[in-house]
Amino acid sequence: MSCSSFRSFTLAILIAILVWSSATDHHSCNARRDRHSRSISTSFSKKKSTNHHHYHNGGKSKSKSSSHKAPPSPVTPPKSKVPSAPPPTAAATYNVLDFGAKGDGSTDDTKAFEGAWAAACKVTGSKIIVPSPYKFLVGPITFSGPYCQQNIIFQVDGTIIAPSDFKSYGSGMFQWILFTKLVGLTIQGGGTIDGSGSIWWKETRLSDPLDDELKLIVPINGTTEQTPNSSISGSLGGKMPSIKPTAIRFYGSFDVTVTGITIQNSPQCHLKFDSCVGVSVYNFNVSSPADSPNTDGIHLQNSKDVLIHTTDLSCGDDCVSIQTGCSNIYIHNINCGPGHGISIGSLGKDNTKACVSNITVRDVVMHNTMNGVRIKTWQGGSGSVQGIMFSNIQVSEVQLPIVIDQFYCDKSTCKNQSSAVALSGINYERIRGTYTVKPVHFACSDSMPCTDVHLNGINLKPIQERYHIYDPFCWKTFGELISPAVPPVECLEMGKPSSSHVQADHDTC
Repeated sequence: MSCSSFRSFTLAILIAILVWSSATDHHSCNARRDRHSRSISTSFSKKKSTNHHHYHNGGKSKSKSSSHKAPPSPVTPPKSKVPSAPPPTAAATYNVLDFGAKGDGSTDDTKAFEGAWAAACKVTGSKIIVPSPYKFLVGPITFSGPYCQQNIIFQVDGTIIAPSDFKSYGSGMFQWILFTKLVGLTIQGGGTIDGSGSIWWKETRLSDPLDDELKLIVPINGTTEQTPNSSISGSLGGKMPSIKPTAIRFYGSFDVTVTGITIQNSPQCHLKFDSCVGVSVYNFNVSSPADSPNTDGIHLQNSKDVLIHTTDLSCGDDCVSIQTGCSNIYIHNINCGPGHGISIGSLGKDNTKACVSNITVRDVVMHNTMNGVRIKTWQGGSGSVQGIMFSNIQVSEVQLPIVIDQFYCDKSTCKNQSSAVALSGINYERIRGTYTVKPVHFACSDSMPCTDVHLNGINLKPIQERYHIYDPFCWKTFGELISPAVPPVECLEMGKPSSSHVQADHDTC
């Protein structure tokens, strides 16, 4: 073998050895890397399984442990780590019977109602059940916030009865049932809330206010209308308190709904909203006798954004009373009667300032009421009433269908004063039906005449019953007769009052 051939053979041997050595190292390195990779994957899988046991599928690895029995399903976490919660409906429902109420109509169930409220108050969207056919005797009670959760429901299917004596009320209370500073509260159901008002009506004080429009109603036989008054003390309750309570009062609340229930026989107002925003009342009933004194159906005060519809109101005073501080009120599809009609006011009593605006009352049926649609203010007041629409009002045997009275006085005599609440933008359209005393009575202030009063589609016919029939009356009332009225309202003054009658700054709201 030559020297060059030997060198070539030796070089080939060396190259083969180097290639074999490199391949061996590479295989060993890959094996180590693969074992190291599997070790990290297994460790990470165990950590994820420990820290996030409800995401089992996300922690799978290729280690041998993956071939063992499959972990529990993700929708069924281990009971030892995630306790199961009770059904939401069960947790949010509180039946007053479960808090000790008897529902026999004679046992005092006030404490049971307080207990149910205390529990429901802690749960958003909870429901208090007042079941049928039970009757629950409940004394004066308050359901209060502002620390209660929102959207609580009072499901009233049974009957809640007020005490039939005076002692529970002490010297007097403004309400029997009070809801205060709540958000999203709903009272619903087909049940009844009975104020046991007859003992209060029988003992009406001689000083209690009477409706001032009684002075306009003179029977043919010459006698005057009287509301029965008595100062005697009843055998059931002793001396009557100085303040008669409203059946249900809402104060300082937002987004309130009342639907389905009936309130009857309230000592005074049946349902009152005071300083509330966002009120809805529908499919609601009020039922009290025509001679029950001062028993307004729905009373609104310092409240705005109110919707009242599809409601039957029978009472002894205003079916709906709209007081100072009210705006954006929409009332429609109401049956009113007996009662004193739908009223704005009385306003401005004791020289106070009153502000009412943007009120719509439409699609209303009134039967056998004292008034139809009415605005009443006291002499000496200030502020304004503006933006009022009374539309499509059907009256039947109503004594005074259309009334503005700026000389309102519910006492025997009142002081004559020059200042008055300013009335403007009052619209009447499609007021039709029958009356028994006077179709239109506009008595406006000498110093602050009513302005922009519009009449359109007025068609009222008299029914001679037991009262004198009078022609339309107007005093200091300016506006426009858009279409001929029946009977003619010739006393309405066209246009504007003289420039000397200008609304003062203190009358601006």
